[in-house]
Amino acid sequence: MREQHSKARPRHRRSRKALVVGVPLALTAAGTLAHGTDLGLLGADAQEQAAASTAAAPAWATATADSFASVDSLGQKGTYGGRDGQIVTVKTQADLEKYATAAEPHVIVVAGTITMNPVGKEIKVRSDKTIVGAGTSGHIVGGGFFLGQGVHNVIIRNLTIRDAYQGIWNDKDHDFDAIQMDGAHHVWIDQNDLRHMADGLIDVRKDSTNVTVSWNKLSQNNKTFGIGWTENVKTDITIHHNWIRETEQRNPSTDNAAHAHLYNNFLEDVAGTAIKSSYGNYSRGRTAMVLENSCFQGMNNPVTKDSTATLVQRGNVFSGTSGRNESGGTAFDPKAYYAYTLDTAADVPALLKSTAGPRSSIGTTGSADASTKAAATTLTVAKDGSGQYSTVQGAVNAVPANNASRVVIAVKPGTYRETVKVPSNKPHVTIQGTGGSRKDTVIVYNNAAGTPKPGGGTYGTGGSATVAVEADDFQARNLTISNDFDEKANQNLSGHQAVALRTAADKVFLDGIITEGDQDTLLLDTAAKDRLGRVYVRNSHVTGNVDFIFGRASAVIDRSVITLKKRWDGTSAGYVTAPSTAANRKGILIANSAVNGDVSASSFYLGRPWHAGGDATLDPQTTVRNTTLSAAVKSTPWTDMSGFSWKDDRFAEYKNTGPGSGPAGSDRPHLSDAQAAGQEVADWLGDWTPAAS
Repeated sequence: MREQHSKARPRHRRSRKALVVGVPLALTAAGTLAHGTDLGLLGADAQEQAAASTAAAPAWATATADSFASVDSLGQKGTYGGRDGQIVTVKTQADLEKYATAAEPHVIVVAGTITMNPVGKEIKVRSDKTIVGAGTSGHIVGGGFFLGQGVHNVIIRNLTIRDAYQGIWNDKDHDFDAIQMDGAHHVWIDQNDLRHMADGLIDVRKDSTNVTVSWNKLSQNNKTFGIGWTENVKTDITIHHNWIRETEQRNPSTDNAAHAHLYNNFLEDVAGTAIKSSYGNYSRGRTAMVLENSCFQGMNNPVTKDSTATLVQRGNVFSGTSGRNESGGTAFDPKAYYAYTLDTAADVPALLKSTAGPRSSIGTTGSADASTKAAATTLTVAKDGSGQYSTVQGAVNAVPANNASRVVIAVKPGTYRETVKVPSNKPHVTIQGTGGSRKDTVIVYNNAAGTPKPGGGTYGTGGSATVAVEADDFQARNLTISNDFDEKANQNLSGHQAVALRTAADKVFLDGIITEGDQDTLLLDTAAKDRLGRVYVRNSHVTGNVDFIFGRASAVIDRSVITLKKRWDGTSAGYVTAPSTAANRKGILIANSAVNGDVSASSFYLGRPWHAGGDATLDPQTTVRNTTLSAAVKSTPWTDMSGFSWKDDRFAEYKNTGPGSGPAGSDRPHLSDAQAAGQEVADWLGDWTPAAS
């Protein structure tokens, strides 16, 4: 990215976007920042304590709900299930009932298939429970769960609940639901596969409220999802990121709900299947419904309302649908209750096909299935010829195209002067230094944007990267990635941007590494403007001076040290971040870290908005929270760029400390506690829980 830009140009001012929220998983962070130690950011004792804490309470066991289930009401502060109780693993119906009906809070891990006896039995769950499947292995067959009057703070997650169907739809003798609630509140139903039940997949009845239903697969059923059946207008419910297919009715049907917020769902009626849709989303009675950025394919009567209900539509897409598609009234503003972010409706089918339903990373101690772990391959690299390969790129070249399992490239200590590219068709690659320190293994090169290429032209900013990652599920750890381009010796060269590491992929985990450079050190990009690219950087060091953490990825810098560096001529001036975030996506989050360096006081900005190519539709975002700021940070830490005002985009701080921190003001926005609750590390990561593999 060029430091010098064209003169300011006029633009339309946009109001600041709503603060985003995803699926909050409580990731452990503890300890005191200790810059310059090989133990990283935590001292040895603190690291052991953090590890013990993580072992005792993995992220999925402390997960909390978003949307209406997160809203405080009825004496309950959000929905966190059994996180304060014991974690137990069950494999039988008797044990599942024992813990689900206990008075104490529990996190109950279902490890295997439990077949209900008698068929249709619904276990009566008590308050303060998390019931979670162990990876993709947790199945409940022929029955489900019932949450009665006053039951609250329940999470049902990552399970497959299936096959109570007895041959006749709507048979009241077999009124078997997957999940039924009568008068319950604060319930989160997330990442499940619910299908082929005798009656409804989900019933939310009798004034049940503060319910969130997210990231589920709902299929092969007559009645999918019913809400209401009461004269009262009390239910507050959010339904987002669900894949509903091969279902006839109640997709969902919402009766007398006070607030029903439906967004980013995918309703699909597939031609030639046994079950045809009669209608999709239905707002009836005195329901107030907001329906946003959902996708409807092949549905009959995709959106309907009766004369007494309100229904506001915006951003939805319809393909091959027929019949009623209705809206009317003013409904409500969901942002008055909670923060959230919208995915583009056109992206929703692909997103949900790949991410809805049970995940192997939830309910288990690792992020991959045992079969994947067992199939992992290790390739060794050594400069002295003692490994299988003498270059890192040689090992990458040996990874089979479209590999289905993890390949670890173990790099022995040494300096490897080369460029490395991991192409998009080689996912699940780990590059790991084997030395005792991350400084022992160094991958370094010195290309810059203006460096001539052998075949003509120049490399450009992205092409200057020492290491370029274009493959999903990439990991790097215990090594240094550097670009040592000499700006002082190349003043005649146009284009001094010199990238050490470029990522353009999803689920990139950088753990315990050093990235060093000057301008544009760490480029955190995505494969395309409309593609999601999540990057998690932990316990690492990033060094640079101009826009040295930049790009359009949804990136987290957590528990890391950001070192400010003087310019080639010895002056102190620079910018830490330059996000180019797409609208409705998350940008750069710096959390639980330290910003320091041997530079002059008040000489560095925390960030500025990069509208790449002058694209006014972008909505750059940087949040810096719970981070120690040295005196090098300016008292007005954000600034404009190329005619785009930072105040029109998303820049904020929360509870930073140190001499570079400062009070909130018009030139230094701070998040409120409520806003900060939607801008935590796991909100950026969504359904992904990074884990070493």
